[in-house]
Amino acid sequence: MNSNLLNPARRRALGAGLGGAALALLGTRAQAAAWPARPLRVLLGYTPGGAADVTAREVLTPLGRLLGQPIVIDYKPGASGAIGAAEVMRAAPDGYTLGLLDNAPLTIVPALRRAGYDPLASFAPVAMVSQMPQVLVAPRSAGVATVQELLALMRRTPGKLSYASGGSGSVGHLVAELFKSRTGTFAVHVPYRGGAPAVTALLAGDVQFAFLTASATGPFIDSGKLKALGVSSLTRMPSLPHAPTIAESGVPGFDAPGWFALMGPAGLPEPVAATIRKALADVLAAPGVAGRLEALGQTVAPAGADVRRTIATEGATWKKLIDERKIAIEG
Repeated sequence: MNSNLLNPARRRALGAGLGGAALALLGTRAQAAAWPARPLRVLLGYTPGGAADVTAREVLTPLGRLLGQPIVIDYKPGASGAIGAAEVMRAAPDGYTLGLLDNAPLTIVPALRRAGYDPLASFAPVAMVSQMPQVLVAPRSAGVATVQELLALMRRTPGKLSYASGGSGSVGHLVAELFKSRTGTFAVHVPYRGGAPAVTALLAGDVQFAFLTASATGPFIDSGKLKALGVSSLTRMPSLPHAPTIAESGVPGFDAPGWFALMGPAGLPEPVAATIRKALADVLAAPGVAGRLEALGQTVAPAGADVRRTIATEGATWKKLIDERKIAIEG
């Protein structure tokens, strides 16, 4: 008797098991084929009018057209984007609720306080959308026109200068702390509730510099009210070609770009994520989209960018800086 031959009972059991697995696979494929059957909701952790909002409007409207369903933007501002991120985590993993999240709630906030979620385990990355360097800006009243002039002023007047951010735990806050760490300088952090009030403080001369987005500062740079001293990425920004990188301004290797990624809750079915990913890639490759993102101070993220690895690597970098400099939530 061939021991490899199954007896009838075993064959029936195996057949039932394989049948169940096949039905489950067919069910997953059917779910993906039927998806989306209703409008989608994308959560933003910031207020209307900011970088997240304008990016969402630029990308999500054509994405909804490709998916065949409208996409509704739902604003959940606060805690440097962590409130919106937490709501994404709590959503049903069916693809109908996603988040357009930046690196603050995913790599900075968890290192500063209890975020209520695990940036790696609580989410299913769909795709990186764009990269967005911070711009180091100063008002005319500061009397500086270059990174080196700002550093010289900081060293002449230790502890006398202050810098604005869009909030404690924001990307701009941590990039400024990295700048101070790399240059051995000191300035007082003054957090505001978003980029717009931080710009207002700069224009009033209440603070002497800030790291903010190009979308928040661009009009004031164009009008001459703010001076773009440098950008936080290793390459110059297409929308600010005359602003040098901080790395080429005497701080070698300085690289601290921001980014946006489309994220779902943990358990998001991969066929659904793949459908969104493909449609998003088509949106980002469409004529004009890259140019409009560049006008917002962003660049389309490289195809296939590993969001999970980026979160892990960048999170470790910010955690090290936070621990070394004993950075805490303020304001």
